[in-house]
Amino acid sequence: MSANAAPISLNRFAEAIAELPVGNLHAKAAELRNSIAHLVSSNDQLQQYAVDGDQDCADAIRENNEVVERMQSRISLLRNEVEGRGLPWNHQQTSTMNGNLEDQVANSRGEMAEENSASPEANPSSSQPRANDGGSLGDEELARRLGERLNENLQDENDGIHI
Repeated sequence: MSANAAPISLNRFAEAIAELPVGNLHAKAAELRNSIAHLVSSNDQLQQYAVDGDQDCADAIRENNEVVERMQSRISLLRNEVEGRGLPWNHQQTSTMNGNLEDQVANSRGEMAEENSASPEANPSSSQPRANDGGSLGDEELARRLGERLNENLQDENDGIHI
């Protein structure tokens, strides 16, 4: 983002997503979760230098955390929009390959996230799609299936990967 550009306000974001198809809302949520994961990873890498007194790294971590908070607010708005249409929110998992995203964000701030094992959102019972999910796959299930397909394609080197 440019130094002069301000992020879109939450109200304008809510207005902008009101007319989007549900698939686009889920795609935007996935994009935001991916961006959050990258910012958290960046903070993890910067943390060592910030602890050693590098003010630029400390400032970058602070700015990244502000961006993460805005992105999490947008994910909440996306969820509210989907549920407001009477549809299920099928992106329950907020985890990445390295663990719970909320815990990673909290740890990047130097805080401890509270464990909430009773929440179905924090611990989905299955990465398999449910009947009312409209056939959408969870992040883990999608990654597993893509991995299987890539492995199948790599076994036949003469064929290559077909997209």
